[in-house]
Amino acid sequence: MVKVGLVGAGLMGSTHAAGWAQTPATLAGFYALNRAQAEAQAALYGCQVYDSLDALLNAVDIVDVCSPTDYHYEHVMAAANAGKHIICEKPIALSVAHAREMVAACQARGTHFLIAHVVRFFPEYELAKTTVARGDIGDPAVVRLTRCSAVPKWTTVEGATNWFLDPAKSGGMMVDLMIHDFDYARWIAGDVVSVYARSARGQNPDAAGDYGIAILTHASGAISNVEGGWCYPQGMFRTALEIAGSAGVIEQPVGSATAVNVYLHQTEDTASVPVPRSPLAESPYVTEIKHFYDVIVNGATPRVTAEDGLRALEIALAAVESAKTGRPVKLESAS
Repeated sequence: MVKVGLVGAGLMGSTHAAGWAQTPATLAGFYALNRAQAEAQAALYGCQVYDSLDALLNAVDIVDVCSPTDYHYEHVMAAANAGKHIICEKPIALSVAHAREMVAACQARGTHFLIAHVVRFFPEYELAKTTVARGDIGDPAVVRLTRCSAVPKWTTVEGATNWFLDPAKSGGMMVDLMIHDFDYARWIAGDVVSVYARSARGQNPDAAGDYGIAILTHASGAISNVEGGWCYPQGMFRTALEIAGSAGVIEQPVGSATAVNVYLHQTEDTASVPVPRSPLAESPYVTEIKHFYDVIVNGATPRVTAEDGLRALEIALAAVESAKTGRPVKLESAS
């Protein structure tokens, strides 16, 4: 039976732990900067707290990295050098150079390295992808994606500053939040060749937050418009998607949590076709962890790879650069 160790015991660490509890894997324990959080999670799952990362690495087969983003490189590289299979929360890293080094290290060791881009596991997004792949709406031409929430309030340790609001630690809103939809846009419409972005940041980040819009040009000729923001009142989180193709449109309006609608161009043989609602049988985070278990243990084809995580980071960092310079940024890796 495979043993899993969690690095990090905050929001995502506890979320991933709940997912592992629904697989045949054994949750061995936690290593976290906040020991109190680790102890609380260990008590909940009947496992242990490790005093060091090395101690955890010596005890497990799979390492699930849910530490703050600025620790991803350090923790993943340590796990890779120990020859462990690795799951890492998005974003993969804060720099392309680090991300490439992480990918290369895992490839050299022959270990799995999977990035937790959970949006690919949300039923409405998965259904839209399936609909596109089936050819129902023809070739994707325009993708519109929205993801806006309140300013995140989580901290690393008691009394610490909000690391999400420090771009040196989180990458900022475009890297931490909009990367979800950068990854999804690429999943739908293929590699991105250029990015143009604008952003607006309030004078008081805790109150006004951060807002951005990015236009992605895909190698296929499709265009994606991605909107994101830490700009809503506390408690609000809204998403939406629309995919327009040569033969129809897919829509998931704001406020519709589990369904998409498909509208086909009228012909003698077709009419508007609404897709029935799909009940959310389990958390997408649980679905994601079950999938990762199946990839590592049973050899299933991964829905999202480390290479996908690297490409999403490249897009996000290009958006950050474009927003700063006011000029579009070309992506060399997409050639």
